[in-house]
Amino acid sequence: MPQNLKSKTGKKNRCIPIIFFITLCFITSSIEAQESYTLSGTIKDIKNGETLFGASVFFKGTSIGVITNEYGFYSITAPKGNYTLIISFVGYNEIKEEIVLDKNQKLDVEVTESSMQLDEVVIKSGQTERVSLRKPEMSVSKLNIKTVKQMPVVLGEVDIIKSIQMLPGVTNNGEGSSGFHVRGGAADQNLVLLDEAIIYNTSHLLGFFSVFNADAIKDIKLYKGGIPARFGGRTSSVLDVRQKDGNNKNFGLTGGIGVISSRLTAEGPLFDDKGSFLVAGRTSYVDLILKAAGEKNTAGFYDLNLKTNYSLNQKNKLFLSGYYGRDNFKFGDNFKSSYGNLSGNLRWNHIFTDKLFSNASIIYSKYDYDLDIVIEKFEWISSINNFNIKYDLKYYASDKFKLDFGISSIYYDFDPGQVRPTSESSAINPLSLDRKKAVESGAYVNAEHKLTDNLTVQYGIRYSTFSRLGGQPIANYANDQPVVYNNTLGIYERGTEIGETIFEKSETIKSYGNFEPRASLAYQLNEYSSIKMGYSRAAQYVHLLSNTTSVTPLDIWTPSGEFIKPQLSNQYALGYFRNFNDKMFSLEVETYYKTTDNRIDYIDGSDLIGQNNIETEILNGESRAYGLEFLLRKNEGKFTGWLSYTLSKSEQRTLGGTAGGPGINNGDWYNTPFDRTHDFSLTAAYQLNEKWNFGANMVFQTGRPITYPNGQYQYEGLSIASYSDRNSDRLPAYHRLDISATYKPNKKPNKRWKGEWVFGIYNLYNQKNAAAISFSQNIETGANEATRTAIFGIVPSIQYNFKF
Repeated sequence: MPQNLKSKTGKKNRCIPIIFFITLCFITSSIEAQESYTLSGTIKDIKNGETLFGASVFFKGTSIGVITNEYGFYSITAPKGNYTLIISFVGYNEIKEEIVLDKNQKLDVEVTESSMQLDEVVIKSGQTERVSLRKPEMSVSKLNIKTVKQMPVVLGEVDIIKSIQMLPGVTNNGEGSSGFHVRGGAADQNLVLLDEAIIYNTSHLLGFFSVFNADAIKDIKLYKGGIPARFGGRTSSVLDVRQKDGNNKNFGLTGGIGVISSRLTAEGPLFDDKGSFLVAGRTSYVDLILKAAGEKNTAGFYDLNLKTNYSLNQKNKLFLSGYYGRDNFKFGDNFKSSYGNLSGNLRWNHIFTDKLFSNASIIYSKYDYDLDIVIEKFEWISSINNFNIKYDLKYYASDKFKLDFGISSIYYDFDPGQVRPTSESSAINPLSLDRKKAVESGAYVNAEHKLTDNLTVQYGIRYSTFSRLGGQPIANYANDQPVVYNNTLGIYERGTEIGETIFEKSETIKSYGNFEPRASLAYQLNEYSSIKMGYSRAAQYVHLLSNTTSVTPLDIWTPSGEFIKPQLSNQYALGYFRNFNDKMFSLEVETYYKTTDNRIDYIDGSDLIGQNNIETEILNGESRAYGLEFLLRKNEGKFTGWLSYTLSKSEQRTLGGTAGGPGINNGDWYNTPFDRTHDFSLTAAYQLNEKWNFGANMVFQTGRPITYPNGQYQYEGLSIASYSDRNSDRLPAYHRLDISATYKPNKKPNKRWKGEWVFGIYNLYNQKNAAAISFSQNIETGANEATRTAIFGIVPSIQYNFKF
């Protein structure tokens, strides 16, 4: 190996394959070049100037076309000639434009929303999401915000997280729980982005609402598999949520008044129409309701979305966006807690040429939690901060070849916990767990290549690195075993600590590097159907520490290091896609198989709270998930919606490894907490007339895995329970039916104020779904008892929404 191909440490330069890949892609594109010209521009909404992400732009009668990027930009290259340009987007009227392509041209287009055409036969609302047969995207779901707003939700508040849980392969973790699970993965394996900023906790009120204010959201895209190479850091899914830019045509107000919360959004033009702004806020008044009812407990949340942009010129545009959300709880006079997210993003869009588009971002994100134990006079504070710099480019080489490439780097600062006395009379001594700092970087390149009119492939590679930084002591253990198996007692115990190694801030505790190849293809069988397949490998370097079945604010994130290895997943997917009856119906059928290495689990009796050396509470394992997903949509007519069904399995195996012993469940495979054999959901909307439309959701899921006691024994007069194998039992099946009705009063066409009333019933037949089942002994009778806890029964709601 030539010396110039090695780093200073003598290791091979791992960036060479990516550099070679980029070079090969450019050579390929140049070979395909001919006398062609390029048409480029931006697609916007004519009413408010919002750019449209995912609009289809193509030349009629050809296979030449593109999809607009996240900022509404498109670039389409074709041989010299006369063409009919077609621009279409869900919920908007189709645009046809005659183009003489004899030179490079710039064409910005503004499109109008399609209006409901009510007649005796059919409505073409354009608000449902049709399947793309040609695009080589596997396991991707895009939800239109209008579709989301039609769905019934608890307490009348539109909820993006609960909406995506109606899609195949996506489940919740029980009633009133936060987070979501994708294809048998854990909640921490989902990368949730709001305008590119990482959101670590997606819930308000412990899962009753999500942090996303639907009035401020423009696009929602969920990648369940085949994750594009530009995304990294999670092994299960990516939820990419984009905020509106703000109306650059007119000032407007949007809002709603509900049972327990209200919201208001203001947007309008700035800088002589060169920019716009958006400010959206929500607040709840649950605490006022509880106080009026004589309750000492209080709960509430508020959040604020901000965004503004400014066009420097036709080739440069700046964006500044931010989010701040907070939840506050008080339990009597003894406990207070709060948690929340804070994020900000400064972006610069630059168009180098009509074929090369770039975006540079500087992003900050923070999640923190505060628990105040009033009776003991101390508070517990924890947080995670990260700073992210990224630069992404897209090169539209030709009608057959497009290239994405870029770099990113994230600096993490984990504060797992600090205990602070809140009074001089407190008996609690100050305590600070070791702060953990790390850097995660990545470089990627991804190509979309149309090999024939029927076959399109997407292939790419990402190389990621992770370095756990010094500045703290690391414990050393006898035989390098932080966990050991006690053969006499038959349990796992903390290893013997024999000292510690102190790492200076300038040192690196542990480094990792991984190649993450991604590939997918779409082969169009005919005008109405196609098959797709995909493979993706992903690395995850941060982990959520929790031994509960649901995400809680007290859960702690921790980086990989000396004893915790990064999670590595491989996912394979195969799908069949078809449109029926002139695209009135569409069918998506997918099967997948996913494995994850280095998936940690917790030893029995683990104690994670206030634990400085978390490696003494965990074992290293592996997981696998596989399933079959069906999605049938009805896209047109008075009745629209979709039917979703998933048949799946998610399980884990945790061996003893270096700790010895049998591992968890004797080293056998066992169900993960998010395994659901059957998951059925139905979402429907019916437009009766211009005044009334109705919606319904129906859900059925196999019960969540749980561990029940299977016996008891007496010890010194106490009854001690023994338990079955981990997650070998299940809660009862979960099911419910929700309905809603929306009434729009008569309105004059030129009247700016528009209002509607939304009536809803969550859990129509009052099903008491079990959130948990606990077992205890009756003190008086001595009998064993099981207590079933249900969060919701039937919940009616009413909300008034307005727009000005």
